Formats: sequence, structure tokens, C-alpha cells
Amino acid sequence: MTAATSAALSMSPPTPVAVTGIGLVTPAGIGADDTWKGVCAGRPTAAADPGLAGLPVTISCRVPGFDARTQVGGAQPWRYDRFTHFALTAAREAVRDAGLDPASRDWPAARVALVLGSAAGGVGTYEQQHRKLLTTGHRSVSPLTLPAFLPNMAAGQLAIDLGVRGPVLHTATACASGATALATAAMLLASDACDIAVAGGSDAMITPLCVTAFARAGALSHRLDDPPAASRPFDATRDGFVLAEGAGVLILERAADAAARRAPTRALLTGHGSATDAHHPVAPSPDGRGLRAALRQALGRAAATPADVAHVNAHGTGTPLNDRTEASALHGLFGAADPSVTSAKGVLGHTMGAAGAIEAALTVLTVQHQLAPPTANFHTPEAHTAVLDVVARTARRQRIDLALSVSCGFGGHNTVLAFTPAPRPLGAPPAGTPSPTRPGPHLDPAS
Repeated sequence: MTAATSAALSMSPPTPVAVTGIGLVTPAGIGADDTWKGVCAGRPTAAADPGLAGLPVTISCRVPGFDARTQVGGAQPWRYDRFTHFALTAAREAVRDAGLDPASRDWPAARVALVLGSAAGGVGTYEQQHRKLLTTGHRSVSPLTLPAFLPNMAAGQLAIDLGVRGPVLHTATACASGATALATAAMLLASDACDIAVAGGSDAMITPLCVTAFARAGALSHRLDDPPAASRPFDATRDGFVLAEGAGVLILERAADAAARRAPTRALLTGHGSATDAHHPVAPSPDGRGLRAALRQALGRAAATPADVAHVNAHGTGTPLNDRTEASALHGLFGAADPSVTSAKGVLGHTMGAAGAIEAALTVLTVQHQLAPPTANFHTPEAHTAVLDVVARTARRQRIDLALSVSCGFGGHNTVLAFTPAPRPLGAPPAGTPSPTRPGPHLDPAS
């Protein structure tokens, strides 16, 4: 096989994949509707965190009002780590949203796959039990420690909860883990390894060790006197991200299968790309080579060109290096095409391994509603970020026929997902479609 033939095969369009369900647990709310409303309103969720008192950074973005006994239920939710609580809640919502019922005879358990990403697994449990070992001795360590904190256990517990008997996998590509899970699920569908894929990411890393480690690495914002203004993606005054927690889960099916069961398709996953910088353990490659390669792969598999892209949900962490490198890579690829750009991290903070799945879900909703959410706290661009058309202040109504969701992670991981609108009946325009002129006018998300 020649190099040219190999490249052509690797870029061949994948089996069209329908997104038929979404479930979200984020600092903006429990459930996809509350999260979407909060992100479109541009309301930052960062706040002072009493649980971090005495640490170098004392602000975070926590999921509000989450009670495992209520959200997860059952007799023993304490057996699971918080990241598993989030994953269970998001997955159950996604399955309901897709019109599926694991208790039904129609649930094809052996043909359902589950792929879940996480950057750290049950790190909260690990820290808690390690403290017990050091302070009160080995007899105080829970025998359930390993099932609670091992990174794959959220996927394992979801499989038990939903009765999934197909491939069950865990992905770990740092902050790109959730996006990698979705790309992996799409490949499982394309290879006929399953008919339905439950895929996403979950993390609960607001812990003393993680906060301290990120702070020592210089990654966190120190704008402690004004928490809501701390996460400032692409802004000239950004000084780091705000650590967050949450989960995002999507239900993926081959488009033909979704149509056959008349599933409520939200959007299509038409392409994906993954590439690695091979540059530095934590810093992105200055030339953005890995991200550019992932972008081109996603477009190639979607049979699209840079000019076709109307919107980008950026990784946009608010760290000086990431935003500068990402802006350069995006501008270098799109140039005059200039798609609108959003970072949800201004509202949600950085949910780590869950970010790629949460932001993919938001990109699906952006395509479905033809509405690009704003980037909270973006006020003053610098020379490197001024090249982007960052959506600011209010959500923007515009025509979006192709949107990309970008995720990057420590280790040089880059994953890009491409989404297009769901098929519509012949002659029916998408709801709320404006004139073809892009970008469209700013729009109050409540309208």
C-alpha cells in the first residue's frame, strides 16, 4: 500500500453517526437544559470554595446542589466516588433523552458499547483513604477503596447500572479524555462492534492535592478577590483556569439505525481527528502542529474544508500558553474564513477529563439551536487572540452547518470532533435559521 493510498483510506468519510441523547452535570446545573441556559447566558460559576481553605487557590466551579442520595439513589451511593456519581447521573439522562430504556426487552445489551473518559478517576477517594492510612492506620482504610478510585470503575459501574454487555472501555488523554471517548465510540460503531454507544467523560478533581498541584504548576487563576471574573479565555488579562468538576455523556448511533427507530436526532458526528504534539509533558507545541493535524483529520473525515466551518467550540482554558497556541493554530487553518469561536470555560471552569464530552454536547446544542454561546469574561483581546472572532457578551444567532469541538490535554493530546445539523424533512428549514449572512446578529438567549 502506498503512502498516498494509506492517507486516502485514513481520511475516508466515516459511517454517519447520530447524536440521539445528551446528559450533563456541570457547574451551571444538573441536566442538559440548565447547563445550556447557563452557558448561553454567560453566567460564570466560579466562587470561593470553603473546602479549599488554606490552599494556594481557594476558588473553584462546583456542581451546585448535587446530592448523591437524590441524584444517584439506591441504598449505597457512598460506595462510589464523586466522579462515578456524576457519570451515572449524566448517562441516565442521556439514555432517557435518546428514548431508550435499559429495562426494556428492546435494549440490545450485547450490542451496546460504553466508552468513558477521565483524567484522574476517583482521586477524591484516593486522597481520603491515603489520609486515613497515614493518620489512623491501615485498619481504617475502606475495603472499597480500589473499586471506588480506579479510573475504569465509572465505566464499569455504568455498565452494571445500564446493563451494557458490549465493549466497555476507559480513555485517558488528560483533558481530551471525554472527546477521545466519543471518537473511540464512533470508531466502534463504524467497525460494527456495537449498534449503540454510551460515551463521554467525568471528573471530580477539586481536591486538596489536585488544587495544590495545579497551583504549584502555575496553571490556576489567582484572581481570588473576584472569583466570577477569574476564568477569562482568550482575554489579554487571563492568568490561568479555574478548576471544575462534572460529566457529559452522549448517546451515539449509526444514523441509519437512529432513523429506523425514529430516534430524536440532535446532530450528526461527521468527523473526528486525533494527533499528538510529541513536544513537552504539559506545554503545547508552539507551532500547534498536533492541533492543526487533528483539525485537518476531522475535516477530512467530514469531507469538508476550512471554509465550511461556521463555529468552533475551543478548548480555551484561559492559560497564557494554551490560548495563544490555540488561537494561532485556528487562525492559521481558517484565515479569512474566520468562524465564530466560543470557550465554555469562562462559565464552567475547566472540568478536566469531562471537558471534551461536555463541550461536545454544547457544540451539538449549538448546531441544533443555531446559536453560539458567549465566552464569559472576554473583554480585551491581545495581539495573538485578536485574530479570532470570539463570541462575547451575548449569544450569537447564526447559520451553522458545520461546527468543531476542540480538546487538548497534558501529554500533547489533541482531539477534534466535527458536528453538522441533523437531517430534516425535505423543504423544512432548521428552527430559528437566520439569513445566510455570517456572522449573525447577537441574540438574547432567552428569545
